[in-house]
Amino acid sequence: MTKNIQTPATETMQPARRHFLSTVAVSAALIPLASLGLARMANAADLPHLSPTDPTAVALSYVEDAATTKNTAFQAGSACDGCALYQGDRKAAWGPCAVFPGKDVAAKGWCTSFVKMS
Repeated sequence: MTKNIQTPATETMQPARRHFLSTVAVSAALIPLASLGLARMANAADLPHLSPTDPTAVALSYVEDAATTKNTAFQAGSACDGCALYQGDRKAAWGPCAVFPGKDVAAKGWCTSFVKMS
């Protein structure tokens, strides 16, 4: 006659391991969402507006109103709010841009780094 012997440690080990693994999985899924939320908390009102006289803005021919640019690379209808690098709300007047970290650009602005959103 063979007895199946289970110790108390093996009986409680499986639920604890499952709990640990599920906690790790949920935490791993929530970390990117939390960082996304924190990034959104620093809203556009907190950032200074990019000045057209800023050295980087001058180098990239940035203008606050796309209609006023004299750059030959400009194509009608191109503006920051239609650019893939623009990170702000498309309906806001100003928003952050990947090209000018720490500054807000005019949604109706334009620069030579313009990349049409697909």
